[in-house]
Amino acid sequence: MYIDEGAGAPLDAIGKSIDAFAGAAAAGQFAVNRTGGDALLAAIKKMKDWIDDKQTDLGVLEQEPMLGASNAAQVMKPFVQQVATDAQGFITQLRAFRVSLEQAEVAIGQAMANYREADEESTRKFA
Repeated sequence: MYIDEGAGAPLDAIGKSIDAFAGAAAAGQFAVNRTGGDALLAAIKKMKDWIDDKQTDLGVLEQEPMLGASNAAQVMKPFVQQVATDAQGFITQLRAFRVSLEQAEVAIGQAMANYREADEESTRKFA
């Protein structure tokens, strides 16, 4: 059974979490060392590259499928396209996820800067 979760859908929650993550990094509430930050950035880049590489394939899903001329096919054609492209559709959510990945990159960069600043501050205290 399918239950449309609407605005509370899991990817919407990811977007809110990324916003909070970016805000916390900007406020200096956490730091990430270079090793950890580079690993996170590499994983994000890999996911963004995968999404980018699939854009042509995803374009096929945006089109109404050729299912034939039967009554059932005529009913299903717009539904299949809608599942991919409406506000909660797969493609729409995947593109929103990619935007979240970009926000996460910025937040991780800020968290890495926070780490460097904290490290430099500690060094100054002991110098």
